[in-house]
Amino acid sequence: MEKHTPVSISKQALQRMPYYLQALRAARDTGAEIISAPTVAAQLGLNEVQVRKDFAAVNDTAGKPKTGFQTNELIAAIERTLGYDNSNDAVLVGSGSLGRALLSYRGFEAYGLSIVAAFDVDPNLSGGEISGKQVLPMNKLSSICRNMNIHIGIITVPASQAQGVCDALVESGVLAIWNFAPMHLNTPEGILVQNENMAASLALLSKHLSERLGSKR
Repeated sequence: MEKHTPVSISKQALQRMPYYLQALRAARDTGAEIISAPTVAAQLGLNEVQVRKDFAAVNDTAGKPKTGFQTNELIAAIERTLGYDNSNDAVLVGSGSLGRALLSYRGFEAYGLSIVAAFDVDPNLSGGEISGKQVLPMNKLSSICRNMNIHIGIITVPASQAQGVCDALVESGVLAIWNFAPMHLNTPEGILVQNENMAASLALLSKHLSERLGSKR
């Protein structure tokens, strides 16, 4: 198998990559074998110079002037950069409404994420299944993570339980945490936490809406 040197890109560029990937996959589905940076930039409302630089940073082959990049080649380069070409197994803790929704979502596999098991303190939930995924008691967390070499944990528990769950995941060998609980988590150095604070996002939406509606009165 051909080995590729890991690409070092900025956090901002890294955050743009999934949007590029979505646009490129859509173009491929319509039969586009070649795609240009200006085309993608126009679709996403981005600067075409920045898009071209981002593509050049991850792709082994430079795009051709006035023509563009090979669509499949660019898709493969971005997937490789993001690690989507190697499926990442994860566990989820908290099998309530949000946890159930994430367990039921099939789109994660397109981005290299596979939730292999869920955990919950509720004895009425543990022992069952949600969308084909086993729900296990918390006392099985460490053994499952270590035996299956799991390094990604997803937290969908109430804020009051989040830090304890975070600590348990770290002790089980998890190195990256996707946190949906509305609170700051304290973790040791070297542990990545990605927060998805829906309350904060809703506050921004509500503030924007009130300002726009207020200006029309």
